[in-house]
Amino acid sequence: MKSSWWLLALVLGAVIPAAAGDWPQWRGPDRDGISRETGWRSDWGAEDRPKILWEAKVGIGFSSFAVSEGRVFTLGNDSDTDTLWCFEAATGKVLWAHHYPMPLDALYFEGGPVSTPVVEGGRVFAIGKRGLVHCLNAADGSVVWSTQIAEGEGGSRMPTWGFSGSPVVQGDRVLINAGAFGLALQKADGSLLWRSEGASEAGYSSPLPAVIEGAAVAIFSNTKAWVAADPATGQEKWRHRWLTRYGVNAADPIIQGQEMFISSGYDKGAALLKISASGAEVVWQNKEMRNMMNPCLLIDGKLYGIDGNEGDGAGLKCLDWKTGAALWKDDRVGAGTVIGASGGEKLIVLTEKGELLFAPADPSGFKPGRGFSILSGKCWTVPVLSDARLFARNAEGRVVCVDLSLP
Repeated sequence: MKSSWWLLALVLGAVIPAAAGDWPQWRGPDRDGISRETGWRSDWGAEDRPKILWEAKVGIGFSSFAVSEGRVFTLGNDSDTDTLWCFEAATGKVLWAHHYPMPLDALYFEGGPVSTPVVEGGRVFAIGKRGLVHCLNAADGSVVWSTQIAEGEGGSRMPTWGFSGSPVVQGDRVLINAGAFGLALQKADGSLLWRSEGASEAGYSSPLPAVIEGAAVAIFSNTKAWVAADPATGQEKWRHRWLTRYGVNAADPIIQGQEMFISSGYDKGAALLKISASGAEVVWQNKEMRNMMNPCLLIDGKLYGIDGNEGDGAGLKCLDWKTGAALWKDDRVGAGTVIGASGGEKLIVLTEKGELLFAPADPSGFKPGRGFSILSGKCWTVPVLSDARLFARNAEGRVVCVDLSLP
């Protein structure tokens, strides 16, 4: 009976209930990086351009945005202090800000927080790079609970670049990529429900809940493998060995039916796995897609994602899901980011240098219209579309809200 209850909770909680247009967690309400919004504009005349509605400075970092009930949340670091920000989505007015000491930890990059907050049930959950987890009231920022998962006896060892995966709310618990391959906290009070043990460090991806052959699982990365675990107990079901240079298994996997796509950078490549309740086997593996940080989109049997590392020929690429064959690559995007929109009919691309591009999701080629510079500096953070507003940021912490409403 317990397993049946948990499976029902997983299925019902696989997507966070969200008002139309909300984007309450990393990769959106369906955790696939695709917005279902259609009432937004992507075609612009020669004398027209998208208007920036408001701007803000949130501090250094790469945290994306959670948008819920007219509020937008993100993280940044200034003067060795992390801040969880809450803005009014329409105006940029700061509704509240929660500050706490946290080193910048700029190891071979700018540093700052990397994970994205998640909003559920009137609360916002966030994790810092050194393992401090917060649960705050989404309306006023008051602390419901906080806990440190990386300190004290039995604490989870911090990965080289800190805890980077975003928290996932699943039923009565919060799943976090920490420990040997994951842990779970009680959503109500932050108490520890289970923690994985072992010599491996956590990877940098976010947990991915799924149902495989009728069994509830959560997929976690560590520095050496992808692991499927029972989200109720933490019991390991299976693992697929996946060695990436420096242990950077960062891009979330994509599951469709009984298949799972995995990818990582540093010239490791990608693979399609056939998965079951007891294991995984390789369907194909190649180096045609090397997701260093952000995961691909799966649209109509095609994968769209950033192939390659920063400064090493990175660009937007399209692959066939079933065969792994490369269909096209466009280098002008660099190590930028991409989301799907209009249910997957269109791509919204933010290049590494801050140029905004719109294009159809077309397996025959990348065919964007006129581009618009909306940011400068390094842009590695995935933008978010919500209620015809695009939220984007750069590494320095400049946030822009771009008006994409229909004329």
